[in-house]
Amino acid sequence: MTAGPGLDTPTAPLRPRGSSQGGLRQYNERVVLQALRLHGPLPAADLARLTHLTAQTISMITKRLLDDGLLRKGAPRRGKVGQPSVPLSLDPDGAFAIGIKVGRRSLDLLLLDFAGAIRERWSVGYDFPDPDVLLPEITARVADVRRRLGNAGRERLQGIGIAQPLQLSAWHELLGADATVAAKWDRVDLRAEVEARTGLPVQRLKDTAAACMAELVAGRGQALTSFLYVFVDTFVGGGLVLDHQLRSGLNGNAGAIGSLPLGRAGEGEQKPAQLLSVASLVALEQAWRHAGLADDAAADGRALTAPWAPVTQRWLHEAASALALAVDSAACLLDLDAVVIDGSCSADLRDALVAATQQALNHYDWRGVVRPALLAGTLGSDARALGGAWLPLVANFAPDRELFLKVAGA
Repeated sequence: MTAGPGLDTPTAPLRPRGSSQGGLRQYNERVVLQALRLHGPLPAADLARLTHLTAQTISMITKRLLDDGLLRKGAPRRGKVGQPSVPLSLDPDGAFAIGIKVGRRSLDLLLLDFAGAIRERWSVGYDFPDPDVLLPEITARVADVRRRLGNAGRERLQGIGIAQPLQLSAWHELLGADATVAAKWDRVDLRAEVEARTGLPVQRLKDTAAACMAELVAGRGQALTSFLYVFVDTFVGGGLVLDHQLRSGLNGNAGAIGSLPLGRAGEGEQKPAQLLSVASLVALEQAWRHAGLADDAAADGRALTAPWAPVTQRWLHEAASALALAVDSAACLLDLDAVVIDGSCSADLRDALVAATQQALNHYDWRGVVRPALLAGTLGSDARALGGAWLPLVANFAPDRELFLKVAGA
């Protein structure tokens, strides 16, 4: 697989490798599934070469996976000699998962099929989430998805993955949210509540780490070894991938760049501002309101047109300057291939932020450190719910859960 647009050189993708030793049936099956997910439809001979499994082992594995409804055969391909080869691919109906993003401004629910396509989508917006309102909504929507899947599809539903900020009650004052409603989140175990209400297994991950996971599994991350992921939302946040693995950290908060200080702290001095106070969409929305403009222009392309453009350009300059500091600091500590920037805004605004950050990086001294590539993300606003949906699929079908995910009590 070659590198995605914006990379100068090809980078080898992950190469799942199986074993022909006994007792590894499930592992080898997952290796084959992962190879097809990464490389697309392949005939058995190519699968054997790619996974280092014998032709006989591949034949037995693919027969089982076809019988289980996880693979399907394509049209035969005729070569110059011998019998035509039959490409095998993932069967989209082989498994399903539900991804739920609980954000500070909206809730998204997606149904993902085994091939990674979104089958169903549902969203609701709000000023700030109230768990007493959202939990019944989530319960009803999950029930609706199960009805739509029918009996056969329901049996293939692997579970639910939730993408949620670790501290939904924090910074509520910046949003003008009711402190009493915000405090409810300190008493709610969303994972346990959804599991009890739906009867499905539920996993949870920090929202921006889930978005990072989606980029790793289904976006540019497939061609990157180590990268910092930046997601610009109501509050900016991030995720971290090292050696092809999503690192969650001791408290599930690795990559929490929103809390990075923008200056040095000293005794008796005012605490430095955090990155989120400058590089978040809430700061842009507040600037628009102060200028007497509608504050909902970030998602639909108006942000870079009159009369929003002058205000947006000032925010881009400040946000990019702050992000460049974060990128430089991360590169010094982690030796990264790239930094990927995405967000819940229009692609034009995201690309403008990437370009402005690229320019801001020119002002830093890169002696002694390699400047990472700066890339635009590929998934946009869907990234968090998609990452949630990938959690059950990775847990049940990846050859090693740690291939993508390092979670320590997150």
